Amino acid sequence: MLKIYNTLTRNKEDFKPIREGKVSMYSCGPTVYNYAHIGNLRTYIFMDIFRRVLRYDGYKIKGVMNITDVGHLMSDADDGEDKMAKASREQKKTPLEIAQFYTSVFFEDLSKLNIGRPEVIAKATEHIQDMISYVSQLVDKGYGYEIDDGIYFDISKFEGYGKLSRLNLEEQQAGARVEVNSQKRHPADFALWKKAEPGHIMQWDSPWGRGYPGWHIECSAMSRKYLGMPFDVHTGGVDHIPVHHENEIAQNEALTGKQSVNYWVHGEFMLVDNGKMSKSLGNTYRISDLEDRGYRALDFRYFCLNTHYRKKLNFTFEGLDAAKSAYARLLSLLFKHKSSNEPTDKDLLKSYERDFEDAIDDDLNIPLALGVLWKMIKENKSKDIYELALKFDKVLGLSLDTAACDEEEPREDIPAEIVELCERRKAAKANKDYAGADALRSEIAEQGYTVVDTKDGYKVTKA
Repeated sequence: MLKIYNTLTRNKEDFKPIREGKVSMYSCGPTVYNYAHIGNLRTYIFMDIFRRVLRYDGYKIKGVMNITDVGHLMSDADDGEDKMAKASREQKKTPLEIAQFYTSVFFEDLSKLNIGRPEVIAKATEHIQDMISYVSQLVDKGYGYEIDDGIYFDISKFEGYGKLSRLNLEEQQAGARVEVNSQKRHPADFALWKKAEPGHIMQWDSPWGRGYPGWHIECSAMSRKYLGMPFDVHTGGVDHIPVHHENEIAQNEALTGKQSVNYWVHGEFMLVDNGKMSKSLGNTYRISDLEDRGYRALDFRYFCLNTHYRKKLNFTFEGLDAAKSAYARLLSLLFKHKSSNEPTDKDLLKSYERDFEDAIDDDLNIPLALGVLWKMIKENKSKDIYELALKFDKVLGLSLDTAACDEEEPREDIPAEIVELCERRKAAKANKDYAGADALRSEIAEQGYTVVDTKDGYKVTKA
């Protein structure tokens, strides 16, 4: 049975959907005012892996992903300029042109990374009336109040506020700075609807005058419209936990009076050179930047799959080089299996399949699953191995079926068998099997090679 870590309970739980055999999933999508960088894309690779594991396990999925093309302010809170409006002003294009361009580039990147699209793609600007209706109902229930610049959610009226991020509101109140907006009842009250300045380029009619929606209300309105409440899974990055997802829960449960989402699942941050990714540092790399340096998008996907989605991933080009090399060797070895007509013992194949499935069903443990794949391809060359690898690729999404056909022999001087042992050792360490990792290091040494751990993985050299 699939087990998944639920941020709401801080526990790994058996996954039991509301309807047998069917999964309803909402995934936070991009704010399309700029290009998605590789840190953003790691979160969508995690979303894709989750969807692939669900399908592998036999579930049918109805997934929804939003496209935020209005309402997301520069501060990620309720002050500052709308991100779309600012991009429109700076780039001298209409908000529609901005949204269309960056949405198109975003989906091109997803395609390069073998990330499947959720079944419903919902643009915020196409659901304004749904959001206005949602806000109106919250106001009618006493959770929303009006001040000069908009309609705000009164968190003091919602008893469960803070349960996702484990916020202590009394401490937050005592330590709060003086807010710019002194009309708010509590510093953490958040905007449901913002009243627009006369010159604001994105605004709609509402019961409270011309304005635009708050960032958080869009996900509540669209998830409820397409999935109903409660629904099974909500995914996103860990940066969404303390504000965006906390506020979604408040809106949802204040309106419906019941738990809105059963499993909250979050992917961890990506670091760059052990530091923060930042435009000011010039390290917000895009997929096109990696391609310009000679990498394929799937090299980056392979790089991401080597670290569990709930662990921080440190990006370096040294680490990406290692991933590129290992991925090339994997394809080369699989090509040799494809070209062989030798059979493999059926019980052995079943044991590999069972180990792979145990790994992916243990909170999406893809590093361990990759270790199973590397161990399997060390067996005598067999078309059966190749076919089973293609089955595994339904989860991994590495295009093993097409890429393996054309892959040349790797030119590096480290044999594929040694790389395979190093990859298994890396997976063992990731799963805290230190005795197994030490045994693999000894085996590597016996074959004349030295493996040294680095901050990005490992480096292997001939002794």
